[in-house]
Amino acid sequence: MKKIIPTLIIGTVAGLQANAVVDKNFNYHVDRFADIEVLRYEVPEFDRLTPQQRRMVYYLSQAAQMGRDIIWDQNGKYNLQIRQLLEKIYQNYDGDRNSKDFKAFEKYLKQVWFGNGIHHHYSTDKFKPEFSEAFFAEQVNKLRPCCLPTNDGETREQMLAKLSKVIFDPTYMAKRVNQDGTQDVVATSAGNLYGDGVTQVEVEAFYNKMKDPNDATPISYGLNAKVVKDADGNLKEDVYRVNGLYGPAISEIIYWLDKAKGEAENDAQKAYITSLIDFYITGDLRTFDEYSILWAEDTKSDVDFVNGFIESYGDPLGMTGSWESYVNFKNAKSSARTETISSNAQWFESNSPVDPRFRKENVKGVSAKVINAAMLAGDAFPSTAIGINLPNSNWIRAAHGSKSVTIENITEAYDMASHGNGFNEEFVIDAPTSKLMEDYLYITDMLHTDLHECLGHASGKLLPGVDGDALKENGSALEEARADLFALYYLADPKLLELGILDNPNAYQAEYYKYMLNGLMTQLNRIEPGADIEEAHMRNRQLVAGWALKNGKKKAKGGKDVVELVKKGGKTYVKINDYPALRQLFATLLAEIQRIKSEGDYKAGNDLIQKYAVKVDPKLHKEVLDRFSKLDIPPYRGFINPLYTPVLNEKGEIEDVTISWPESYTEQMLRLSRDYSPLTKKGCKK
Repeated sequence: MKKIIPTLIIGTVAGLQANAVVDKNFNYHVDRFADIEVLRYEVPEFDRLTPQQRRMVYYLSQAAQMGRDIIWDQNGKYNLQIRQLLEKIYQNYDGDRNSKDFKAFEKYLKQVWFGNGIHHHYSTDKFKPEFSEAFFAEQVNKLRPCCLPTNDGETREQMLAKLSKVIFDPTYMAKRVNQDGTQDVVATSAGNLYGDGVTQVEVEAFYNKMKDPNDATPISYGLNAKVVKDADGNLKEDVYRVNGLYGPAISEIIYWLDKAKGEAENDAQKAYITSLIDFYITGDLRTFDEYSILWAEDTKSDVDFVNGFIESYGDPLGMTGSWESYVNFKNAKSSARTETISSNAQWFESNSPVDPRFRKENVKGVSAKVINAAMLAGDAFPSTAIGINLPNSNWIRAAHGSKSVTIENITEAYDMASHGNGFNEEFVIDAPTSKLMEDYLYITDMLHTDLHECLGHASGKLLPGVDGDALKENGSALEEARADLFALYYLADPKLLELGILDNPNAYQAEYYKYMLNGLMTQLNRIEPGADIEEAHMRNRQLVAGWALKNGKKKAKGGKDVVELVKKGGKTYVKINDYPALRQLFATLLAEIQRIKSEGDYKAGNDLIQKYAVKVDPKLHKEVLDRFSKLDIPPYRGFINPLYTPVLNEKGEIEDVTISWPESYTEQMLRLSRDYSPLTKKGCKK
């Protein structure tokens, strides 16, 4: 629950050219299909790393890619089998590759690759194939027996019947993550985090028996386990570990982590890699806490990484962690900004507009840096966050601090790929606002990420005895809203000018306008007509913007609305009449959401979500979709990774590592399936 997902990108801004180190001749664009564009990202300053550090990046990248099968299986029980089958059809197809059915099949395969399974990475709705079921059956029946990914004892006909239902029946396994609190969100979610026949009531009762309300250092219950029923119908945990679930993949991850440990920059880094390996071996969540503390306290290492079962967005109950990995190294120049913010963390906490009962009296160990991503994997690939704050454990954050990162080269890639896309001209209300955004949106957008991750998620505290899972299916959206509001409130604070981070007291208005525009209007481009908002970050942004719109009526100077939707030339625009008043609205909502979290007030949190975050105005939605259709801007973007190639010495040892970008999207995905699939059976090469 501690990451920030990029919004729709609003074009290149002048600040990027002044602050970023980018190659304008670098080809960011790779592929475009459905509602998705695939990009490349640069890895600035990779050449300034030492050979030892480059070797460590390589080994960590190998460990990262070895976990790919895990996230696919977590996302759906048939995903790995479907991926194998689709790839074999693609590679062995001997018909017209320009035919309607094959082009539709290719599009579907690319969507499935991007979603790490058959559900959309953002909406979690199941992809709808545009090729015929007859075409699919024909291609399956053409495959040689050695190419069929059948399970033990399963015939071709049985596999075809089973997977045809999964792929073509729109009502079967329709949604990977269901967050409708009026339903059993476990039983109605198609993800593979719980066993067959397991219900929400059973899971909650199962873990409530384990939890001690007086435990000041609780483990993250369910983080690395699948809850299943035994032969007698009793619930048990199937734990992710070497001798448990996902053992073959975890063994490979451990092998490469051990290689990386040999290249560690210091004893602290070596210690937390050792602890992470121990966790993967035992599956013991106390060991994971020990690793998390060691990792959070290491602020000296240049090369860094995340590897494990981390974020719980994929679990409708917000407990089980999806497997993910980031490999990165520090961007020293830009980190000066985040280090200034983190060194003043106590001031921000003490001056927060929330009830003093919910503030931390002593903020500990908040560290922050700007990084260059070197490898994205698992739930962080191909779609990725632009900022991270970990560990997620509330007590570790309070007692030992947290580590926040802003991923600058990913943000730069998004921004450079958006150059001249016409967004501002279509959606920004007037020329002065566009000019303000051109001048200050890049830096204020980066600052919003910094403040969201470094301070927002790290702020506040739970009251004694409050369960961290008390907000249930609403926990992720409310936590993201809390961090966003903290960042928005302080973006407008004179403290940022005092610290020398901003040079204009009105600079924050660029981010305020973008945020309200996105929350009220432009993010609707990611929603299918007639659908509700499901994804946690989108719910968060509509909640914040919609609440401010409604509660700012007649509260601006002169009796105007603080924010309003106005018509201009037959089109709807966001108009902000009073920016300081909008800041106060953000403060009021921040105080309430912090209270909800601190007290574990499920009802109040659910009321906010249901009133402001879920439903969409169909008329406004249609207008937004129509206006976007003229711009041809993809709602979603993601990335392929660079290729790291070892340089061997005469003894065959890895002496150094080079970086390149030789692959297309399809080439990279097929290579990953060939070389990094420890959980799948190996059949014929084609």
